[in-house]
Amino acid sequence: MRRILRMLGMVVAVIGVLLLCGCQSTTNDAMGESLSGESGDTQAKVLRVGMECAYAPYNWAQADDSNGAVPIAGSNEYAYGYDVMMAKYVAEQMGYELEVHQIDWDSLPLALMSDKIDCVIAGQSITAERLQTVDFTTPYYYASIVGLTNKDSAYANAQGVADLAGATCTSQINTVWYDVCLPQIENANILPAMETAPTMLVALDSGRADLIVTDMPTAMAAVQVYPDMTILDFTNSSGDNFEVSEEEINIGISVKKGNTELLNNLNTALANLDVTDFEDMMNTAISVQPLAE
Repeated sequence: MRRILRMLGMVVAVIGVLLLCGCQSTTNDAMGESLSGESGDTQAKVLRVGMECAYAPYNWAQADDSNGAVPIAGSNEYAYGYDVMMAKYVAEQMGYELEVHQIDWDSLPLALMSDKIDCVIAGQSITAERLQTVDFTTPYYYASIVGLTNKDSAYANAQGVADLAGATCTSQINTVWYDVCLPQIENANILPAMETAPTMLVALDSGRADLIVTDMPTAMAAVQVYPDMTILDFTNSSGDNFEVSEEEINIGISVKKGNTELLNNLNTALANLDVTDFEDMMNTAISVQPLAE
């Protein structure tokens, strides 16, 4: 009897070892898949792109996938706009699947540096300050700086920056528009910076501000939605324009500092486009932007 019991005990032990090995193998396989983010070679690599989804015509959120909009990760909404069009293009060129993440403007650099996303395509100017913490591609758009005011404003006929003296004004937080351009207006009453492009437009439309400073695409989209607004373009104003460096109007895709492989792949994809392509894509984005909603 004791011999039988010993044999049964050995069988139970062997079965236990086999079960334990099987569980470890399954767990290791599952962990390997989770860590790699791929299942063998069949699953495409994913390009995680961060943007506000609140900055038309560059990017915005909408309820459906019309016009080619893509799902926003962790949301029931979809993203579209110039930045989404560009993100779709570069992802396709590199053989990646696109995943859009909606992130507040001020939090985009932190999300990038903490590896929550792979790159930012959000209408960012390629400034020396930003280049201290992230790397940028070659420009994917060139955005001139303009003013925006109401047609019945005292500043509607301004011919240069000097004519904006004393204006109550604002723009979006952490932008060249707010940090560099507004201080160039003599005796300006500069209001606190707005969190998003739509909120700065509301400030102008409601009369809280006499004018705002933004870029041409944003202004072009705004006047379609707010017909009482007018664009102040001082490009041909005999030098009385907003003084900005070339880096401040060149817009690029940012990646984590030192991510040379992704940076090179993005630049290779962008090399197939030219200024005409940029303008055509932007005009398409402006024509379908939903700022009025």
